Amino acid sequence: MTKGKVYLVGAGPGDPKLITVRGLAALKRADVVVYDRLAGPQLLQQLPAETERIYVGKRPDRHTMKQEEINRLLVDLALQGKTVCRLKGGDPTVFGRVGEEAELLRQHGIDFDIVPGITSAIAVPAYAGIPVTHRDWASSFSIITGHESPDKLDRMIHWDKVTNATGTLLFLMGVAKIGYISEQLIKHGRSPGTPVALVRWGTRAEQATLVGTLGDIEAKVAEAGFEPPAVIVVGDVVRQRETLKWMENKPLFGWRVLVTRARAQASELTERIDELGGEPYEFPVIETRPQSEPGAIRAIEEALAEAETYDWVMLTSPNGAEHFFAWLCRTGTDIRRFHRARFAAVGPKTAEALLARGVIAEALPSKFQAEGLLDSLVAELRPGQRALLPRGDLAREVLPRELEARGVDAVELDVYENRLIVPQDDGRLLEMLRAGEIHVVTFTSSSTVTNLLEALRRLGETSPAELLSGAIVACIGPVTAQTAAANGLKVAIQADQATIDGLVEALAAYRRDPTSRSN
Repeated sequence: MTKGKVYLVGAGPGDPKLITVRGLAALKRADVVVYDRLAGPQLLQQLPAETERIYVGKRPDRHTMKQEEINRLLVDLALQGKTVCRLKGGDPTVFGRVGEEAELLRQHGIDFDIVPGITSAIAVPAYAGIPVTHRDWASSFSIITGHESPDKLDRMIHWDKVTNATGTLLFLMGVAKIGYISEQLIKHGRSPGTPVALVRWGTRAEQATLVGTLGDIEAKVAEAGFEPPAVIVVGDVVRQRETLKWMENKPLFGWRVLVTRARAQASELTERIDELGGEPYEFPVIETRPQSEPGAIRAIEEALAEAETYDWVMLTSPNGAEHFFAWLCRTGTDIRRFHRARFAAVGPKTAEALLARGVIAEALPSKFQAEGLLDSLVAELRPGQRALLPRGDLAREVLPRELEARGVDAVELDVYENRLIVPQDDGRLLEMLRAGEIHVVTFTSSSTVTNLLEALRRLGETSPAELLSGAIVACIGPVTAQTAAANGLKVAIQADQATIDGLVEALAAYRRDPTSRSN
């Protein structure tokens, strides 16, 4: 059997966007990913469903797998002919034990690449507003392990040389030894007044920073109950924090936000959350696909064959618009055959989808739902008119019912299907919800509400509504909010306008002042 290949990849410090282009390419190429606790969980969501995932991370209270066992695992997987991505937090060459893994691979004649990552020693202070060098205060820096026992630290670190060797000292994994580290630095020449910062879970939603001096930082750590993992920064560059801190000033900083909409549509919401300092966690529970039921397909073909007979084409979502035009292509229906019809759209995104195809919507309701469309067109609707309604199979019956009540012949077309999906998550979402690590759950349609609850049941959760009770529930509009409430969820945020922009604005407003609830 042909031997596989191993990519030893640095994932960066936590923010999934800080992985390198080469690292992400290796991750997506892998048959199996071997990862640890410090590799951002969102990176695993980039993987195809068939990619095998093996967790080998270490926690302070236990070791999932010894380093020697990890080394052997990489060899065994490669000998099976698999392409392996060994995904490590930070940079694999900075206290990442990549040398041990690579050495055993070489001994077995297995090809490997080492893909550097952004080390937490630099990135984490930067996210806290602390540059590790500064023209006036530090022209050099040292990266030092702080994880070992004091006697081993003394054997590995020459305190008399390290203390003043560089302007900035960076200790990784040293929170538990902060008192001893401070003591040694003061003993060997650093002033007790030297600024110190500890940055925990830097670049992630849990990022927290504690500032003090060598003289008082141990007491401050104890008082605050400050826990690892954290990067310790020692030096005058810490003074820059109050001027340069930027991440913590963003409107959604500190929030991990669950995004449940279809993956193809999630990017807009995800990007906006990320832009405002939140940490999006995608868990799409819905996918849309072209109508596949034979009877429904025949109905589409018959309705499009009568294109000249419609007075209106009413589209209530971007999905409806996308799939409607896709069916025109599949059936060879020329859009010019709808010359008699006026096109109406619910919401600016639906109107944009029409405009991209050279069609300008006649009506854009102020309330972005079916009721708003009817209100906007009330003076235009006449008994005897005919309206085509291309939409999804789970669309509400409000629009066709009210059109029929006004004497308009409403022809409903299910041009696409909404389907529940349960993303491969290895239990990570349940773990985060139970630990309170998901701060906000967003819903962009009624389907995302019901599908998330069902997905959690299928993942083994018996009381999904109760599980979500620890998170802030945010809904894109009143219909979605009603569905959430009907399923036992307490809605804290409702967008004034049922758009992604409206939802993001409502999130930011609530983050500023939770007492001023949206709607």
